[in-house]
Order: sequence, then C-alpha cells, then structure tokens
Amino acid sequence: MSETALEFAAVSFAYRRALALDDVSFRVTPGAMVGLLGPNGAGKSTILKLAAGTLRPSAGRVCLLADEASRLPRREAARRVAMVPQEFTVQFPYSVRQIVEMGRTPRLRLLGTLRSEDHAAVESALATTEIAHLAGRAFQELSGGERQRALLALALAQEGEILLLDEPTAHLDIRWQIETLELLRRLNAERGLTILAALHDLNLAARYFSRLILLNKRVVADGPPSRALERELLASVYGAAVTVGVLGGEEHLSILPPGHTWQGAPSSLDGKSSAPVVHVLAGGGTGALLMRALADAGIPFSAGPLNIGDSDYALAERLAVACIVEPPYAPVSDAGLAAAGEAMRAAGAVLLCPIPLGAGNVALLDLARSAAQSGARVILLEPEAGSMPDREALLARVAARDYSGRGPALYRALLEAGAEIAAMPTQTLDLLTGVRDGLT
Repeated sequence: MSETALEFAAVSFAYRRALALDDVSFRVTPGAMVGLLGPNGAGKSTILKLAAGTLRPSAGRVCLLADEASRLPRREAARRVAMVPQEFTVQFPYSVRQIVEMGRTPRLRLLGTLRSEDHAAVESALATTEIAHLAGRAFQELSGGERQRALLALALAQEGEILLLDEPTAHLDIRWQIETLELLRRLNAERGLTILAALHDLNLAARYFSRLILLNKRVVADGPPSRALERELLASVYGAAVTVGVLGGEEHLSILPPGHTWQGAPSSLDGKSSAPVVHVLAGGGTGALLMRALADAGIPFSAGPLNIGDSDYALAERLAVACIVEPPYAPVSDAGLAAAGEAMRAAGAVLLCPIPLGAGNVALLDLARSAAQSGARVILLEPEAGSMPDREALLARVAARDYSGRGPALYRALLEAGAEIAAMPTQTLDLLTGVRDGLT
C-alpha cells in the first residue's frame, strides 16, 4: 500500500485568468479524515475536482496513490477515488437503485452489464447508508438528507480507496448533518476509507475532523482544530472577528459570531472545573444531540451509567464533567446505580433520553422518579412528542422500546411526579433555562 493516498505538490490552478489556487501543497495518508475549510472562492471545490481528476493543475502535480492523476486514464482514476458533489441533478425519473448502480460504471466491462459482484456492491452500499428501503423510490422524490445518502451510496458502490465530498451537510437540517457525519466517521474507522471533505460549518468540522486545512487560495493552516481554527487566522481568512472557545478538549472547539460571548461556559479549557448542573441518562446514541447541545450552551453535565463502546459513552467521555462507566454489554451494576443516584441528587436536574429499556437498566427510572419526588427537575426527551405531547401516545412509544415489562408504569410514575416532556434538545435547554413554561 502506498504511504500517501493523495498529494498536492506546489499546485496552482486558474479558471481562465482568475487564480483559484496558488502553490498549494499537502499530503493525505491512507485512512485519514481531513476537512477543507475556507470562505467561498477559497479553492475548496477546486481542490476536490483536481483530486478527482476532472481538472488538471496549471502548475505542480496531484498524485493519487503515488501515481500522477493527470496521467491516469479517467476510468482508472474513478476506480481509486469517488466524489460526492454538492449539486446533482437528473433529467429522468431514475430510481435510487439505478442512481447507485451508476457508481459501478468504472468497473463494468465493455458491454456494461452488471455482474454478480456489481449487484453485491450496490446492495452493500444501500445497506451501509441505510437506504435499502428507498431503492425503488424515484431519486427526485427524496428529501435532501435522503438524496445525500443516495449520492454517498453511489460513491461507495465505486469501491474506491479515497472519498471526496463537497459540502456534504449543505442544506440539511441538524439531524441529517449529524447522521451524515457520523456515517462518514464510521466508514473511516471501520473500512479505513480516506476522506477529504469541503465544509462550511466550522463547529461540525472541529467535532468530526482531527485534521483541518484552512484555505484562502493558499494553505493558511494545516493541523488539528486547535491550530487551524485560531481566532487570528479565522479573522484574516473570513474577514470576521469570531470568538473561539474550547469545550472538552481541542476536538470540540466552538465558533461564535462577532459580538457573542460564552454564557455560563466552564471556566477552564478542559471543561472539567464546573460541577454538573444536570445528569443525562442515555445510551445507544439517544443522547448524542442533547449532549452536544448542552456542551455548546456551556451547561456542565454528568452522564451514565454508560457501557464502554457505546457511542454515547464515547461522546460523554469527551464532553461530560463526569461519566459513570460500566463494562461493555454489562447490565448496570449496584455500584453504577448508587453512583447514578448520587449524580442525580447532586445535579438537581435529570434528562432522560429515549433509551431502550431492559432488565439491565430499567432501575434507572426508579432513581429518576425518586429524584423527581425529592424535588429534582426531570425532563423526558421524546423526539416524536411534538409541541403538544400526549401522555398516552408517549407511553405507547415507551412500551415499544420496553423489554422489562416495567417501562410504561415507571414513565407514568415519572409524569405523576412532575416530569416534563421535550421534543427536541433545544426545547430541553429552554425548559432548563426558563425560556418557556414547562410542558406537562
């Protein structure tokens, strides 16, 4: 395997007489996940097109897996690198499956007939992006997030070693932004896929990419978020005096517009100095958006018990003031229950995410009820609750994810003890800060 997946060596490029890139050099190692940042016109999309081989540099060279891209046949380049464009339109009512099948084009024989390995690659791409149920739908009928998944599936079907993405979260709501970037991180970790993505959202870039390249026709900075997102550099490139703060380490820099300051943020850079204000009960990814919202709002929180290896555990370890930890796949221990009860009493507010309930964790609901009866505020995060939550509908949803036989009764007891319901993490923050009256 080549020690370099992608290399730009003194690359310059101009559209007619307009200079787009000037003497750009950087290397991307196999299995890296790199974000490209910069304002409009900084050269991000140009770099991706050069890397994909659709443009040729005016000066310098671009190499794909040690071979100069401009000398590779187009078909061979497409076998090595796949690109997810920012805009993609079709003139005919192609189905999602037909769109994904287009990704096999570089690997088809002259007659263009799909073979068994091609069908297998398409099915794998649909399954990986979790859109197999949309395979028969017309691409034009999909939502923005679904289209982005379909285009990503198309790229995965190429089975290249390098994945290029141009603004993969543009025009998506927060749910699809997070799900798209979580999927990219999983592909990078599990498959060793090399990823280079152009991004506009600095906060998301800092959270998901350990290496960032800040561009303004030249490379202004190249390194971890703490280096690439320095206040002075951002001001010089974007022409705006933004505020840069750190939440839970350099992986979680947060960028605020001019004139904003941190409200109630932890006083130290490691985010560990403040006592928890709330305790989060989560698991299986149910607390990801909530924990990020708490961190961005500067609200110190504790979390757990969470099993090692759980996606919520990985996030809580980075963002929470304290995290109660259990071994992988183990039920909540007596020590874990005791620690959780103490954390709930110390925090004064408990946020319960829509976790699946079984014999191993249902006792946590008893602790939350006791906390509510002792005066702690308990908020139930239920994403499908809507603005006017219906208790019986809520209990029906709880029953659907309950394997203990006790879930609905315990939720009913929580509501009777004064627990409130929130449909979104932002609504949870509103309830905590008193922006809106609590829902009952």
